[in-house]
Amino acid sequence: MLMSGQTLSEKIFSRAASKEVHSGEFVMAKIDGAMIHDITGPLAVKGFYEIAGKDAKVWDPSKIVLLFDHQVPADSLKAAENHIMLRKFATEQGILNYDIFCGVCHQVMPEKGHVLPGSIIVGTDSHTCTYGAFGSFATGVGSTDMASVFATGSLWFMVPKTLQLMIEGRLPSRVTSKDAVLRIIGDIGADGANYLACEFKGEAAARMSIPERMTVSNMAIEMGAKAGIFETDETTINYLESRVKDRAAVKAGIVRGDEDAVVSRKSWNVDDLEPQIAMPHNVDNVLPISRVPKTKIDQVFLGSCTNGRFEDLQLASELMKGEPVARGVRMIVVPASREEYMKCLHAGLIEKFMEAGAMFESACCGPCMGGSFGLLGAGEHGLSTSNRNFVGRQGSPQAFVYLCSPATAGASAITGYITDPREI
Repeated sequence: MLMSGQTLSEKIFSRAASKEVHSGEFVMAKIDGAMIHDITGPLAVKGFYEIAGKDAKVWDPSKIVLLFDHQVPADSLKAAENHIMLRKFATEQGILNYDIFCGVCHQVMPEKGHVLPGSIIVGTDSHTCTYGAFGSFATGVGSTDMASVFATGSLWFMVPKTLQLMIEGRLPSRVTSKDAVLRIIGDIGADGANYLACEFKGEAAARMSIPERMTVSNMAIEMGAKAGIFETDETTINYLESRVKDRAAVKAGIVRGDEDAVVSRKSWNVDDLEPQIAMPHNVDNVLPISRVPKTKIDQVFLGSCTNGRFEDLQLASELMKGEPVARGVRMIVVPASREEYMKCLHAGLIEKFMEAGAMFESACCGPCMGGSFGLLGAGEHGLSTSNRNFVGRQGSPQAFVYLCSPATAGASAITGYITDPREI
């Protein structure tokens, strides 16, 4: 029986399994990188010692990265205790620990050179799929699975089928990659790509910058995907070569799918795409902004691993045009990393946001998970550039969260209601 060509994901898994594999096969794959953070890390560490013994050593400390981003600085005694335990684990095991306010794990990992094309990376966070923006197969796993990875360096996978999402055309002014991916999720549904490897291709996708691609890959999980991948191109290489110690490894890891590989395909043309809003309380409850009722907002959150990069914050600031935040609205701005924070500082953005009446916080997950600050109260409406708007996600179960792009966030912050950025 003649086999068809291989998809990008099938080729990555073939390398990791040391044999040719195709979708539907179960493989034990070697892991190239593993990430834990301060929320999910403690369970993974506990599970590792239960599996391997109290004096055990991880399989390869150079391939494990620990970050503090969800509750940093510690906002409770329990969080402080978790931080102490994780610092001790990192020291004893010789693991790199970014615990001094470096930023959100999904921004810091590629920023610090821990992501390479063609690699398999797992993280104990569902938005680990962000690293697919760099041509890697990256996916979230549970803490127990991560404990197994710590012990063995490998993990069982079923090789996923591939769905190619063709994003064609050119994004209009003030319409962003966040609007494009929200439209895709709205059309496909929250479970429309369950356990599929989503490849983002097409004219508009190829033109996206690294920040724009990270936004799209970040939200692949919101349609049920196992991974969300962009093929490696010059844009990827230019970003990574300045950050990865072994520059040759960037090009060595490049993988491309075969023309005759078996894939499914869906297409969107974004030439006339409107800004999109994910309405409460599901990410796939998406409406074009022209169909969104005039909704007064109490809070705007600009940040997260989805849209907390300098380019996102700069776009929102440009839409605000020096106007103050509307009376009665709280605006919380949180850059995704220390590096992105410093870009904002040098560009004068922090001063602009502060003068407008916004709060500018140090790099962390911020209000996204309803953690240490920025919680919404009962009956309040929050507009957020993050990736989830589930009941209780950002505070009270009686609050309402709407997801949007940075452009929409900036425009809405100065009007006090959900506003089409093209009207500003």
